[in-house]
Amino acid sequence: MMFVKRAFLLLIITLPLFAGVKHLTLNHAINILKKDNLELKVARFNEQMKAYEAKAAKGHNYGKLDVTLMGMRSNDAGNVFGFKLQSREANFGDFGAQEFFENFNAGRDPFTPPPSRLNYPKARNHFQTKFSYMLPLYTGGKLTEYGHITNSLYHMSKFDTKKLLNEKIFQTKKAFYDISLVEHYITNLSKIIRNIGKLESIVRNMQKEGYAKNIDLLEVQARKAEAQSMYNQAKLNKDLAYQFLSFLLNTEVSSIKRMNDTAPMPRVTKNSLESNNIDIQKALLGLQITKMAVNVEKANFLPTVGAFAEYSSADNVLWNEFLDKDAYTVGVQVKWNLFNGGIDAANLEKAKVHYLMVNDQVELAKKGIALKAKKLKTEILSANADIQSYKKQLRFAKKVYENYRARYKEGMVSISDVLIKQSKELEVLLKSLTAKNTRNTKIFELEALINKQKSASVYNVEKIVKPTETNSTITKGEKI
Repeated sequence: MMFVKRAFLLLIITLPLFAGVKHLTLNHAINILKKDNLELKVARFNEQMKAYEAKAAKGHNYGKLDVTLMGMRSNDAGNVFGFKLQSREANFGDFGAQEFFENFNAGRDPFTPPPSRLNYPKARNHFQTKFSYMLPLYTGGKLTEYGHITNSLYHMSKFDTKKLLNEKIFQTKKAFYDISLVEHYITNLSKIIRNIGKLESIVRNMQKEGYAKNIDLLEVQARKAEAQSMYNQAKLNKDLAYQFLSFLLNTEVSSIKRMNDTAPMPRVTKNSLESNNIDIQKALLGLQITKMAVNVEKANFLPTVGAFAEYSSADNVLWNEFLDKDAYTVGVQVKWNLFNGGIDAANLEKAKVHYLMVNDQVELAKKGIALKAKKLKTEILSANADIQSYKKQLRFAKKVYENYRARYKEGMVSISDVLIKQSKELEVLLKSLTAKNTRNTKIFELEALINKQKSASVYNVEKIVKPTETNSTITKGEKI
């Protein structure tokens, strides 16, 4: 019994931990989204990798320093003699001088017999420590452009993250407004169900007095069951919206602060689109990358200059008399390709054509985004008109229903006529809900299009793209 009490107490204590966030506001939800959304975390990891790639590309400008430690043993004549030369221990005896004088003193031919000590040396150990440094002095600007390209690709990944963030903000806002709409819908359905309940009571009373038939009561009860089914379905949709919101935020959400059922209309200008739209900014950055690629191809027609330096020490004992047996080598190399069958020229022309193609794609992106913004705005204005119309129709439908219910009590109309008018009210309510949902969706798409959540951390393409290179035909401040 004591165990049951403790378990019950533990359940009561831990229950709030699983209840989720309550009365969540939209701004707070967006902050949670930016911090905890798993897809955004993955995108930021991709950003970090691109940043390291840019850092690695920059590192090529500083050259390369290697240290090599070799340990060998050989009785090969060439190797042993070379080992002795590297360790500065070669002597005349290694050339067969001693054997030459022995044969000369003995009266034998001193030149013909091969020197045994040179051709059949004893095995020798060899340890060499070498420091090598290579530095590119001039590459025709190729390394510089590669650095700019990788840095631009890093900022391109930041644009991708920002676009994903806008998409997730769009989904979060839509979830908030969907929940608010469905809660408003549930409230109206509850009123309709209560009205049907009142109608059911009227029919029951009239049936007792002999003014209504049993079929009238069954018809009302069928309509009530239909409305109750719609009410239950709306509650399930609400739960599903909360589950999706919890998935987006990677945080359990149990309730939100209800929003107005219609989102405010953002102000859109062509200038704001060109300045903030992420697809246009990505296209402009892509244009700049293609220009860098042209410069890379131009570098193939220029010479490359590199410097190198080596410092080493070798002996048959590791690090023995290191400074006494050290050696160095320094040098400069110039390499210039004079002919390769026109490959470089063809690649350069290809890069130029690609630049022209991307330049037209930028203009196409600008015009396409402007057209999409106009289309969204038109659809929003159309939805506004529908919503206003449905408001008036809903008020009228309610009045008609009330009028027919009163007339039914007087025996002037049938129960079917009353339920038809009640169905009309429900139909208009559904149409109003659909129009508001469509309008909100278009509003959020438009906000994503103009990058309403623009962050100061987003890369500004204008820093690397000159105004004359954007071929802009959009007048500043001009409304769509």
